[in-house]
Amino acid sequence: MVQQKLEFPNEEGQLLAGALELPDHGNPVAFALFAHCFTCGKDLAAASRIARALSKHSIGVLRFDFTGLGNSDGDFSNSNFSSNVEDLVAAANFMKEHYRAPALLIGHSLGGAAVLAAAHQLPDARAIATIGAPAAANHVSHLFDDSIEHIKTRGSAMVTLGQRQFTIRSQLIEDLEQFADTDHIGRLQRPLMVFHSPIDRIVPIDEAAKIYQAAKHPKSFISLDDSDHLLSRKADSEYVAATLAAWASRYLSLQEATPQESSV
Repeated sequence: MVQQKLEFPNEEGQLLAGALELPDHGNPVAFALFAHCFTCGKDLAAASRIARALSKHSIGVLRFDFTGLGNSDGDFSNSNFSSNVEDLVAAANFMKEHYRAPALLIGHSLGGAAVLAAAHQLPDARAIATIGAPAAANHVSHLFDDSIEHIKTRGSAMVTLGQRQFTIRSQLIEDLEQFADTDHIGRLQRPLMVFHSPIDRIVPIDEAAKIYQAAKHPKSFISLDDSDHLLSRKADSEYVAATLAAWASRYLSLQEATPQESSV
């Protein structure tokens, strides 16, 4: 496995930090783009483990920090779901220019909702996978239930998510509310794999059912049994990667993807 640290601009010109995992035994057969969970980052254990495991299956994977998170520029409080989608499109365009367009889109939690939304702007993506994802972005609003009225009336509030505090602005709430249906999932026209744990306490299994029911064939579902939402156990991440690689091989080109000459 070979890892390259990258930076690329988002739509606002801010630099986003990424890590590209490449196989150490030749060129990848395809490239994938990984979107992390809400307020997480590219270096979350599950994200890095899945990327590394996929590289062993000859799939190059770019994972990156959304605007205002991790090592990326910008202010998280000024970001929203729409900006996440824009960041994904920027990442895919960067890959297309310097390597090869991502053929596989992978999204964890809200990142899964983001790839389902961004896919319509990424025609080169031939397959999509979600992991513990909500069917619609507005599902995340339940994390702020106790603060939503305060946020709407005063414009912002400090909210504790996990063990960290974030400034949540009303623009985020309003943006999430605009993504409340699943119509776009039925228009994907791409193979879809849905991974979800039946005991997920952050995003309930009912959300996976909504995604699956909204999608058209070909579509598949894999139950992650007793894994938690963040796939904290190494074995769970590796299982997702191995299963995903086998499934995606049906839809991705088996020819080696030779990276273009790049100055990055």
